[in-house]
Amino acid sequence: MKETQPTTCMRCAVGCGYLQTEADDDEHIVDVSGDPNHPTNGGVKCQRGVRETTNTRTDRLTQPLIRRGGSLQPTTWDTALGVAATRLVEAVRQNPDNVAVLGSGQQTNEAAYALGKVTRGAIGTQYYDANTTLCMASAVAAYYQAFGSDGPPPTYDDIPKANTHIVWGANPAVAHPVLYSWIMNSVTENDGELIVVDPVITTTAADADIHAQPDPGTDLALARAVLAAVIASGNVDEQFVDRHTKGYAEMVESLPTVDAAAETAGVAPKRVRDIASTLTVNTLIYWGMGVNQSIQGTGTARALIDLCLATGNVGPGSGPFSLTGQANSMGNRVCASKGTWPGHRAFGDSANRKIIADTWDVPFGRLPKSPGPGFIRIIDALARGNIDICWTVATNPVAGVPDSSRVETALEDTFLITQDTFRSDTINCADVVLPAATWGESTGTVMNMERRISRVTASADPPAKVRQDIDIIAAVGNRIHAGLFNSPPLDPTSVFDEIRELTAGTNADMFGITYDRLESERAVRWPAPSADTEGGYRYHDNGEWSFQTASGQARFSTETHTQVPEPVDSEYPLTLTTGRTDGVYNTGVRTRDDTDTERPTARIHPETIVQYLDSFERGQTVITSRRSQVIVDVSPNDDIPPGMVWLPIHNATINELTLSAVDPHSAEPNLKQCAVALLAPARQKMDTPHGAVSK
Repeated sequence: MKETQPTTCMRCAVGCGYLQTEADDDEHIVDVSGDPNHPTNGGVKCQRGVRETTNTRTDRLTQPLIRRGGSLQPTTWDTALGVAATRLVEAVRQNPDNVAVLGSGQQTNEAAYALGKVTRGAIGTQYYDANTTLCMASAVAAYYQAFGSDGPPPTYDDIPKANTHIVWGANPAVAHPVLYSWIMNSVTENDGELIVVDPVITTTAADADIHAQPDPGTDLALARAVLAAVIASGNVDEQFVDRHTKGYAEMVESLPTVDAAAETAGVAPKRVRDIASTLTVNTLIYWGMGVNQSIQGTGTARALIDLCLATGNVGPGSGPFSLTGQANSMGNRVCASKGTWPGHRAFGDSANRKIIADTWDVPFGRLPKSPGPGFIRIIDALARGNIDICWTVATNPVAGVPDSSRVETALEDTFLITQDTFRSDTINCADVVLPAATWGESTGTVMNMERRISRVTASADPPAKVRQDIDIIAAVGNRIHAGLFNSPPLDPTSVFDEIRELTAGTNADMFGITYDRLESERAVRWPAPSADTEGGYRYHDNGEWSFQTASGQARFSTETHTQVPEPVDSEYPLTLTTGRTDGVYNTGVRTRDDTDTERPTARIHPETIVQYLDSFERGQTVITSRRSQVIVDVSPNDDIPPGMVWLPIHNATINELTLSAVDPHSAEPNLKQCAVALLAPARQKMDTPHGAVSK
């Protein structure tokens, strides 16, 4: 009988438990089903993770590659690792900040921890980040500013208890279908309401009782309008505010009028007041990339948290809940030594640095004092020629970062080491390629968006010349700093034990979680300081509140809307926004064939098409921004407001158009709004800032 193993889906951050059955030939997994014993999903599953697990693509990387004579050629592991390590060592001898390392929310906790150990402990560079900054940095900054710690207060257990569900700048019907089913069940069973805030009529918005459509980039104005309406209505939980918060009076003083802020957002004042009235019962506010990926993403997330604080919606069955895209974004933040040391230990604290240096047995002075400038600003440093070598792990910045032609040029001018499973746009720029196992071939743990840790198990062997992420990282690390790890292949259990010990006593205490416990219980939430404890609703215990700020109180905010980073004008009169499509993951390398040359499809309202009819030819148009031009197919779509162009974020060419402005608090890029124009394909401008129009 074929062996069935429990594992965790790594398609998104819901963290569903699966049962997977190994194939006879060990080449792929032949069957996947929901795990009824897993506390996250209880056997429920969506087809996306199943499809990607059972149908491993054929165009994956199967052997190391090295650039010779302008092209990538097969090589041995010894050669690939030797060249990569030699170049890293040479750069570090001059200055550790000659090296940049870019990780991913698609790594296991153990691999992310190992990459941080190499980057901070062996190399010592400040230029280290992960693609989680491109999606979650604004939510993280907001949580720290409001509560003193990262991570949403609610858990999945709170969804059935809520009466009102406000989904802001997210489309969980497409991005998180299992979680969305829980939301809809709660709405039905509790006779509740679903409120959606999104410029577009998404699949989620189509189910809404109230749908507000702000102009792209004005979410902060709308959130502050709702706050003003709550204050004016008197629906404030004064007891909670007085006892457990700071800065309420300053927040109220900073608010605009409902009418003025509503006008800025392009939403009717009545719609604003209707949303405010729904917060009088248990309310969960969820938000996603439509909020985070903005120059005011942190401020908007803070305003959504303010709504919860002001109305007393911080407690079981309510609260602010950021929706995470990548499977292990949370684990990357807890384990990877990126913005904090493991366990959310403050980065600049010398006592924490001493603990890390002693644990890793590296010189204290080698550990950088700064966590670095963030993903986009690392790309800026690469573009300026300030960094000699870059190592990317399970990330595809050429496709996923704004103004991507500039990113591509920067990486082509840098010695680039790329570690990944499938061919990607970034690999085309690489000098050394290190092929990594996919999640069905890997062993470790991941951490979902509600802080639950669960196992990932290998149900098939990778191709003969492919290695697990953690073993590649350890091999590189040991060549830079001898003895940093045991000789690979590593035992992930021992690596996880090292993480557990470093998080003991911290805000993200994982000490009571072991592989044996995970085998028995399937998944456990932190903080779990002992073997019989598990985290629940954060900051709340038997009616008592204690936030992880200096005062022990949650903090209100006062940030106000300014303007979008790139307003429309006569030359670029339309607004571009981006979104996810069903069945495609992240930048598409898992789900799109490398030979797929299909043009992206722009969704445009019929009125806009009629208004710019001369710019269309045989169902196509050229979208042009101040950075580049992209030829697209066109789909007339009433769900897109007039004056807007919607494009799928997954296509590699789309981010040639977007701009690299960032939120000042989080350094997260503004991927949801820029100004564009339309040109007829026959009249396209062939000379663009980055060359010819993309075909």
